Parts: sequence; structure tokens; C-alpha cells
Amino acid sequence: MVDKESVMKEMDKVIDPEIVVPITEMQLIDTIDIQDGNVIVEFHITTPFCPPVFALKMAKDIKTLVSKLEGVKSVKVTVNGHYMSEKINKEVNI
Repeated sequence: MVDKESVMKEMDKVIDPEIVVPITEMQLIDTIDIQDGNVIVEFHITTPFCPPVFALKMAKDIKTLVSKLEGVKSVKVTVNGHYMSEKINKEVNI
């Protein structure tokens, strides 16, 4: 069964491409919700005007890495506070 600790461990591997620091180290993770193998991760970006390509990359990295964990059935990733959050969230969760 997947737990928050294993999800956080995978997210340690997600690096902000502009700052080159793990998003966990910068405390960008807002919430992790796990129910019956379905994982929801909400995070924010260091600035609302972070280049959208970087925000999208981090969201996709989270989804890819967490999806590989044993017991994970689905992963939904939401970026908050970015000027293009709606578009990024839609693209990463298709």
C-alpha cells in the first residue's frame, strides 16, 4: 500500500529546473491525499510567473514518479498559484 512517506521520497527527485533544488527541499508541496491507491498531489511554484514550461515539467515529473510506486492506481497533480495553472493542470492530467 502506498503512503505519504513513499510519495514524498519520490518527489525528492523532482528538481526545479530553474533553481536546481528539489521541490521538497523548497517546501513547495501543499497536500498529498491518498485514498485506495489514488494519489492527489497539490503543489505551488516559487513565483506565479515561473516559465510555464518549467511548471509543466515539474508537474509531469511528479505524476511520472509517483505513478511508478507500488499500489498506485492513479495520480492527479495540481499546481496552484501560477498564472497558467488551469492550462497546466489540464495538460498534466489528461
